[in-house]
Amino acid sequence: MAIISSNIGDNDFSLRKQELRIVDSKIIPEEKRNKNQNLARPLSLKEFVGQEKIKSSLRIAIDASIYRKEPLEHILLYGQPGLGKTTLAFLIAHEMNTKCRVATAPAIERPRDIVGLLIGLKEGDVLFIDEIHRLNRLTEELLYSAMEDFRLDLTMGANSGARCRTINLPRFTLIGATTKLASISAPLRDRFGISQKIEFYTNDELKQIIVKFAQLINLNLDDEASYDLAKISRGTPRIALRLLRRVRDYAQVVNKTNLISTNLVKKALNSYQIDSNGLDSLDRRYLSFLCLNNDIPTGLDSIAAALGDDASMLEFVVEPYLIQIGFIMRTPRGRVLTDLGKEYIVQKNDNF
Repeated sequence: MAIISSNIGDNDFSLRKQELRIVDSKIIPEEKRNKNQNLARPLSLKEFVGQEKIKSSLRIAIDASIYRKEPLEHILLYGQPGLGKTTLAFLIAHEMNTKCRVATAPAIERPRDIVGLLIGLKEGDVLFIDEIHRLNRLTEELLYSAMEDFRLDLTMGANSGARCRTINLPRFTLIGATTKLASISAPLRDRFGISQKIEFYTNDELKQIIVKFAQLINLNLDDEASYDLAKISRGTPRIALRLLRRVRDYAQVVNKTNLISTNLVKKALNSYQIDSNGLDSLDRRYLSFLCLNNDIPTGLDSIAAALGDDASMLEFVVEPYLIQIGFIMRTPRGRVLTDLGKEYIVQKNDNF
């Protein structure tokens, strides 16, 4: 049985890249090992900051299931990394007063792995599968009957000795999380009764999350400093908490204090080469390369070759935020720097 994969990236090279990027929303090894990271997780759905529409819909579904005394419908949560999909899965299980079994799709390598997981469930349990779009085809097909009819249809033996066997399963709730909704096959996607997109957080919501976590780790955080951190967190709680930890490290090691002011936040982030827009050195190198091309659309592969990075990493990690803040545009012919992006590069090239 495969429970919670220790794999973080697809290979060692990508893992090293992730360790260096504080503003990447993916989990880095430090957060895997950090026992205190669960302090940031709320204990109930009411304490969960943000995502009000989703919380309202889930509250109704949970209360209806409790009223009918039956398991909750299967739920699909999708959105960018670091927005709270795993946290919501745990909170749903908590609200249903049941256990949450956790697995990651890349760790479910063989059909027998998913069979072991499903047979080990009890009535009403929640099974959470992260990155569910990465399930292999055979494993995914076993889930079809498990989700719809709560049974497993297995073939035992081979050739003329093959026999079909049906295993009845307890009624359970499958919660799937994915960052790539389009990569999930239609048959699997249609079997989820509830599908919710996790949106980016507002600065005020991120500020609340930062202030709460600062209290938990005994930091005295200035009100303006907390908002400054929220503004550069790319709408992502995971990045916000990671930046707060780095500011804490700087404050305790360099200034020997737990009092965090706006000026100290600026100095700490400067030491990590993160500016007031939340951009790091890789983001600025990307923008600078586009600026050199004088408004000529540039292909992604050309940019990747110039920066020495993987094209898919640039497309899915770097570019979304730069597009969101209006610094670049994607065109059929390639990437182009906007006027805002040009203005930023002119201002920042002298500072870093």
